[in-house]
Amino acid sequence: MTPTPDPVRPGQESVWSYPRPAIAEPTGARIMIEHRGVVLADTRASVRTLETSHPPSYYIPRADIREGVLRRGEGTSFCEWKGAAVYWDVVVDGLVLASVGWSYPTPTRPFAALKDHVAFYAAAFDRCSVNGATVTPQPGGFYGGWITDAVAGPFKGIPGSRFW
Repeated sequence: MTPTPDPVRPGQESVWSYPRPAIAEPTGARIMIEHRGVVLADTRASVRTLETSHPPSYYIPRADIREGVLRRGEGTSFCEWKGAAVYWDVVVDGLVLASVGWSYPTPTRPFAALKDHVAFYAAAFDRCSVNGATVTPQPGGFYGGWITDAVAGPFKGIPGSRFW
């Protein structure tokens, strides 16, 4: 059963207006990731993916991720739209955050903009932000969307949303 979309306030987008299948689009939003007092990423050149019922995921150019913090993680997965994903560990002050990032080394043609970009699970870090607004991680653990006041839900990942 599809839920009733939340009301959209001025300045918001509804995740229920996002397309399916998903799309990728460049964004000039300022995306930052901070952990243990270290800025791990800071960019205005990310690509966001949009999919019905999901908050955006932000893919950050490798060039805008702090040098030396990424280490290839274990495992792979497959997205029917984007292709084969690999995972990344983040190492900060000797602390290893395992498989907290993912990328598509050879994305499908519609997602070619994701090449050489990495997305991250917001829950792993002290603070992730979009244009200064602190991110709430998408519920459900598996999903990597970033929720801010700029998006209206409800969001995939909450109990009962498996078949949305």
